[in-house]
Amino acid sequence: AEGQARPYGIYDLAQNSGYVAVGKSADTPEFAVDVIAWWWQNFGMKHYLNAPELLLLADAGGSNGCRPRRWKEQLQVNISDRFGLAVTVCHYPTGASKWNPIEHRLFSQISRTWAGTPLTSYDVLLDGLRQTSTRTGLTVQATAFDKTYEKGLSVTDEEMKLLMIERHDICSNWNYTIRPRFGK
Repeated sequence: AEGQARPYGIYDLAQNSGYVAVGKSADTPEFAVDVIAWWWQNFGMKHYLNAPELLLLADAGGSNGCRPRRWKEQLQVNISDRFGLAVTVCHYPTGASKWNPIEHRLFSQISRTWAGTPLTSYDVLLDGLRQTSTRTGLTVQATAFDKTYEKGLSVTDEEMKLLMIERHDICSNWNYTIRPRFGK
C-alpha cells in the first residue's frame, strides 16, 4: 500500500449524500474541523442558503469527541467565527455511536463497495468511495487531504475561556452550542 489513510465522513441526512475526506497524516481535531469546513464551503452553503446554524452529531471519542479542547477551539475558529454559524454539537454517549445515521447510511454502504477490494492506493480508495451508491439515491463525494496534521496540540484554560460555548441543560458534557464571536 502507498501509506495510511484516515477517512473522515459527513453524512447529510436531508440530501442523502456522503462526503468523505481521506487524510494522509494524523486523525486530529484540526483535521476533523477542516473536513467540516470543506463540506460547508463546497456543499453545505449551497444546499442550506443563509442557514444560521449547523447541527453536528458526533461520536463521544476520537478527534471529534466530547473531551478534546482542540475540537471545540477549532469549531469556534474555523466554522463558527469563519462562517458566522452557531454550531450545535450532540455527541453520542460512549458505545452508542452505532445509532448515528452515518454508520448505517454511509459507512455500511462504503464497506459493501470496498468488499473484496485491496485498498492498495489512494486512487483505489477514493474511486471506491465515489462509486458508493444505493437504490435509494445515496451519493458520495470524496477528496484527499494532503495537509500534515500535528498530534498533541493543546488549548490552554485561558483560550478555553475565550470560546463562546453554551452547554445544554441536558447532558451538558455531550451537548453544547458554539456561537460566533464576531457579528456577520
